[in-house]
Amino acid sequence: MQSNLTISRRALLTALIASPIAMRTASAETLPKMLVTKDPTCGCCGAWVDHVRSAGFTVEVIESPEMNRVKARLAVPQDLASCHTAEIGGYVIEGHVPADSIKRLLAEKPSARGLAVPGMPAGSPGMEVAGMEPETFDVVLFGPSGQRSFARYKGSRPA
Repeated sequence: MQSNLTISRRALLTALIASPIAMRTASAETLPKMLVTKDPTCGCCGAWVDHVRSAGFTVEVIESPEMNRVKARLAVPQDLASCHTAEIGGYVIEGHVPADSIKRLLAEKPSARGLAVPGMPAGSPGMEVAGMEPETFDVVLFGPSGQRSFARYKGSRPA
């Protein structure tokens, strides 16, 4: 009877480890912490932070009225600027970048400075407006070798 009890415990442990809940927890634990710098008066930045937190990221927020200095320190090109700037895993995330693109960046580890969604496209994460048609926008990979499209979205969905 003892051996059956041991097998049952092993089976239960194996089932728990393989369960989707355990897998989500394990993947969330592997995501590096994100540091977001935002202007204290910006509301959409807080909505974007909620978006990345709900995707499993741990986020620390710093409020600063000196956003231009932050962007200059992190070498964010002016044509890619948006309202908030994040740092994660050695990369810069500028603006309303969807969490899926950030996860892909961290998994693929391309040679780049970071990702950006220039401006504040309607329907992008944190910029959802009821009754407004979401815009199609590019997530731009940028760095010393230039800029290129990394992903394309219509609102919060890949296009």
